[in-house]
Amino acid sequence: MTTGHLIAVIAVVAAALLFDFINGFHDAANSIATIVSTRVLTPFRAVVWAAFFNFIAFAVFKLHVASTIGKGIIDPAVVDMAVIVGALAGAIAWNLLTWWWGLPSSSSHALVGGLIGAGVVKAGPGILGWSKIGSTAAFILVSPLLGYLGAAILMVGCSWLLRRHTPGRVDAWFRRLQFLSASAFSLNHGGNDAQKTMGIIAVLLFSQGLLGEKFPTSDEFPLWIVLSCHAAMALGTMAGGWRIVKTMGMRLTKLKPFSGFCAETGGAIAIFLATTLGIPVSTTHTISGAIVGVGAVSQPGRVRWGVAGRILWAWIFTIPVSAAIAAITYLLARACGAQS
Repeated sequence: MTTGHLIAVIAVVAAALLFDFINGFHDAANSIATIVSTRVLTPFRAVVWAAFFNFIAFAVFKLHVASTIGKGIIDPAVVDMAVIVGALAGAIAWNLLTWWWGLPSSSSHALVGGLIGAGVVKAGPGILGWSKIGSTAAFILVSPLLGYLGAAILMVGCSWLLRRHTPGRVDAWFRRLQFLSASAFSLNHGGNDAQKTMGIIAVLLFSQGLLGEKFPTSDEFPLWIVLSCHAAMALGTMAGGWRIVKTMGMRLTKLKPFSGFCAETGGAIAIFLATTLGIPVSTTHTISGAIVGVGAVSQPGRVRWGVAGRILWAWIFTIPVSAAIAAITYLLARACGAQS
């Protein structure tokens, strides 16, 4: 490998870590919107809290999601730098657009869309891993539904158990419990989302012959990839995405510590299940569904269904738009000689 080629690989790895940073920046709202809107933590303390648990997630979860992204969406054998550049461009562009619009969209599905768009343009639809794509696409609807149901069931169950206690006492208890629920959600957020960039970096290095002849299993990923991806996401979370925090924590419905705890806990359980199964689920979709779930149980008339509808349209367009941007970028990168 020539020096110039090595520099190009390093640049693409840096671009992948930039995507991871933007992922944390864009999805900060997922982890902190509820705890900020209920005023349990200030915004600064909330992002530091969330970033810490984003980072330490590497010690908790196996890298099943990283393996899915690295070899489950498209055939690793067809991946080259142009494909990775296209996939990252599609995902980053969509993340920045939806951040600007204040809409919580899925970084996960943007990355999947980018891989599909660039991969299909290069080698046709035969290189797609339809089973993994199918399960990932299904979770566009399944993850918010799981978040909705989990949060709603917790709301109903906890309301019944605490029916004899005064609202003031319940509020005081759940202001403390929100520290646990926010920690659990941030841990699961880091455990699922940081792995997507690990998969991208691993498949890039594999395509360049830098990871041996066989794509690494979930137990064989180099430690520097794992730590750098978690660090990039944590730094992005600390940078915050306040436009989306406002939408998630204040525009969908009004949250209190009790409902915030139920939303975060219900969402964390859903993401934990998906991460265990190796499915790159959207933390954005999950927490959005959970927030709507607690709102529908406690004050259905105060859920802003118009805002929820705008968010749903952003979810529907995520994969096709990011795929289209990735396809165009791939063609430009190939024309510039970034095929190897």
